[in-house]
Amino acid sequence: MFKISNGEKTCEFESGVKIYDVLKSLGLDNKKLIAGKLNGKLLDLSREISEGGEIEAVNTDSPEGLEILRHSTAHLMAEAIEKLYPGTKFGIGPAIKDGFYYDLDIAGDITITEQDFSAIEAEMRKLSGAAEKITREDLPKDEALKFFESRNDNYKTELINEIDAPTVSIYKQGNYADLCRGPHVPDTSKVRNFKLLSVAGAYWRGSEKNKMLTRIYGTAFANPDELKEYLKRMEEAKLRDHRKLGKDLDLFSLHEEGPGFPFFHPKGVTIMNTLIDFWRREHLKRGYLEIKTPQILDRDLWIRSGHWDHYRENMYLTEIDGKPYAIKPMNCPGSILVYKTQLRSYRDLPLRLAELGIVHRHERSGVLHGLMRVRCFTQDDAHTYIEHAKIKEEVTEIMNLDKYVYNDVFGFKYSVELSTRPEDSMGTDEQWETAENALREALESTNTPYTINPGDGAFYGPKIDFHLEDCLGRTWQCGTIQLDFQLPGRFEVTYIGEDGAEHTPVLLHRVVFGSVERFLGILIEHYAGAFPFWLAPVQIELITVSENHLKYAEDLKNKLIDSGFRVDIDKRNEKLGRKIRDAQLQKVPYMLIIGDKECENNLMSVRERSKGDLGSMNFEEFKNLLNQEFNPIH
Repeated sequence: MFKISNGEKTCEFESGVKIYDVLKSLGLDNKKLIAGKLNGKLLDLSREISEGGEIEAVNTDSPEGLEILRHSTAHLMAEAIEKLYPGTKFGIGPAIKDGFYYDLDIAGDITITEQDFSAIEAEMRKLSGAAEKITREDLPKDEALKFFESRNDNYKTELINEIDAPTVSIYKQGNYADLCRGPHVPDTSKVRNFKLLSVAGAYWRGSEKNKMLTRIYGTAFANPDELKEYLKRMEEAKLRDHRKLGKDLDLFSLHEEGPGFPFFHPKGVTIMNTLIDFWRREHLKRGYLEIKTPQILDRDLWIRSGHWDHYRENMYLTEIDGKPYAIKPMNCPGSILVYKTQLRSYRDLPLRLAELGIVHRHERSGVLHGLMRVRCFTQDDAHTYIEHAKIKEEVTEIMNLDKYVYNDVFGFKYSVELSTRPEDSMGTDEQWETAENALREALESTNTPYTINPGDGAFYGPKIDFHLEDCLGRTWQCGTIQLDFQLPGRFEVTYIGEDGAEHTPVLLHRVVFGSVERFLGILIEHYAGAFPFWLAPVQIELITVSENHLKYAEDLKNKLIDSGFRVDIDKRNEKLGRKIRDAQLQKVPYMLIIGDKECENNLMSVRERSKGDLGSMNFEEFKNLLNQEFNPIH
């Protein structure tokens, strides 16, 4: 006999009792119940247990329950595909944020496209209606290998051979079986609200040396209303796709001649320069000094920094005068070399060195995505050298800057994560514990809500990550604050303390935008291309009724440019309605209509893109209106 409690009630059970019976005895069973959690471990409802402890019910409306539901939906899709496309082999099929995917090796020359989704979904619904039991079987590794070898499944046998455990688990439903840790829903009837979304190619195990598989993405929710709302957001996201809007608004282009290297057009460069002007202004106000370091640096520098051992596969390498060099993937070693050009004192600290550094990182072709995942980008870096006693104070200052940029200027909500030590890390346990505690103290002293992201820190230190939420509820990881005790020691970075002795400073790595290019992509989708006035590439479009009005329009344009505004004239020989409509499609904040009346009376007819006609104004009246627009640069 053993005891199990849910925190309010405790019951005694005999060995071999099922999780579901325990939850039922404790009054925790309900229609949303799909799994249990005993002593922190997720278990199937049918799992038999022989130990006591603390138990929780896992329902479909919880994050863990939704993940289980989506994982089970991936299995349901695989079972349907196996029926419709006999001989298909299955790679990996996890639950992911907002859904799931499964990698398939389809027999023969058959290709699955989105046109096939309706047939697959129909088969999934049929299997769901059959309420097939989902069962778990634990097998010794050799038996599991024989099982999948009998199915000629080289993918599962490869995975089993890498598992360092005497037994593995297999989940079965109907005639379908898969290698899986679980847990899963008790039967297929629990999976009802799903939708297949897209299909893509994916290399087995993410390696370009392996076979290209077919990856099908889908989503699932606990109730139909949540699914409908999600699909509605997805449709809106397609309309806001920054790649489409980037083309429509003539901001940037992507070319096969430079995969992962976007080409920026004049309007796109205007927005990026405006973002950079804003960035420079805010950093100047906060005591940052801007530097610029080389693109290519000697390999020995990257060996010393640790990047050669921990990041080499993402680096582009070259050779100069017979010596190996690398194109920088990070700005930090260059910043350290600048720091070391002078003898530094405690009076110089904190020393905040900022750099808009262009970095290159080799990303696999399969993950490249517009401006969101590229191989070359501008990182709005800063490296701050501080005394140990100033960590909390400096981290707090950076968090205040992040709040101003994300929330006050761009209107983003955001959440914060503390990412802790990864497996592939440098440094001692004591250093990591000190660093993690310092960041945790800064978060808690400012009453900042945060979650722990275990094992996702940088190889040289823990970090605080900022995840922005856009108008569609999607999140984007942008800012980060990384606390580094490693590089200062490896590069023998020192300062003279108040006691006259040499000390090693702490190094804070941080970005606000993260990548200027990626941040632009996020803004394009967040605003659906309708940038706020201060950021719009063309703030004012002058639209003439006929060529007779061009001289007045040119004079007006020059006056507005002299006043600091970005202005264009539509000189095309088109009808007035067409010009206005095109300016609306280009999402220009203000349109000035110029005709006979305006020329004769030194006026302009003003239209605002969302409010429409604002009436006639003279130059000073219109300028006063523009000066009321929010502008964080002025």
